[in-house]
Amino acid sequence: MAHTKTMTLRDAIAEFVHDGSSVAIEGFTHIIPYAAAHEIIRQRKRDLTVYRMTADIVVDQLLAGDCVKSLTSSFIGNSSVGSLHELRRRIEGKGRGPLDYHEYSHGGMIARYNAGASGLPFYPLLSYAGSDLPEVNEDIRVIESPYGGEKIYVVPPINPDVAILHAQRADAKGNVQIWGLTGIQQQVAYAADKVIVTVEELVADEIVTSDPNRTLLPSHVVDAVVEVPKGAHPSFVQGYYDRDGDFYRRWNDISKDPEVLADWLNEWIHELDGHHDYVNKQGRAFWEQLESPYVPSLPVNYGSRNS
Repeated sequence: MAHTKTMTLRDAIAEFVHDGSSVAIEGFTHIIPYAAAHEIIRQRKRDLTVYRMTADIVVDQLLAGDCVKSLTSSFIGNSSVGSLHELRRRIEGKGRGPLDYHEYSHGGMIARYNAGASGLPFYPLLSYAGSDLPEVNEDIRVIESPYGGEKIYVVPPINPDVAILHAQRADAKGNVQIWGLTGIQQQVAYAADKVIVTVEELVADEIVTSDPNRTLLPSHVVDAVVEVPKGAHPSFVQGYYDRDGDFYRRWNDISKDPEVLADWLNEWIHELDGHHDYVNKQGRAFWEQLESPYVPSLPVNYGSRNS
């Protein structure tokens, strides 16, 4: 029997995410692993160091769940439709506890993941020239190039204890396929010690091997693969469902009032047994309105001269 890396979401989070862990949660615009973040909140994990390039609603929710002590990111905002009020309260010292916050640019975060994935002690980049970020972040440093004396900026690697990602599909062995915006997913996986990938569906080996170029994460880098349909809601998954823009707009008012925010966490996370209850609570009509149209790509021939 072929080796399987399939797990339940509850078991994967329990096994790989511990109090005090450093956790990278990535996914740019789509394939954001919300269901996994909700399970972290449901299991009441504490004192996490979170890395996320675009600190958005999923970070606001983790903060509201008292899961995060440190955040490193390159963007803060509710995707141009509102504020992240819990995150703002924490940074301004008005929340339930302080937040250790470290700011980088997108380029700086990518460089850090590249360094982590490559086993490098730092990664060089020029884009901080003229920026004031080095003045507020002591880990952005300047060195002299060994090839001519030019001054360049460098950033340290990110090597999280666990990376949590979402994708369209995978086989049971953990070969993960992603299309649409792939973002920094591959580098994040190779930088991490352990990797959890939630997917919309588990598929047969033959489906994966029939289209190998879509395999962004090979099985050797994946520790757990979890089938979690609708696991990226309210973000979207290319080819599966659209972004829930109404929820993004509502979040501004939800997170503005700490009591309303606490009520939302109780209703949609703590009082539910798992993500399957979250999906069922929304109802079939809700999911039907978010369904993506069927727009298939053209097939290609992977044959060889000897086939």
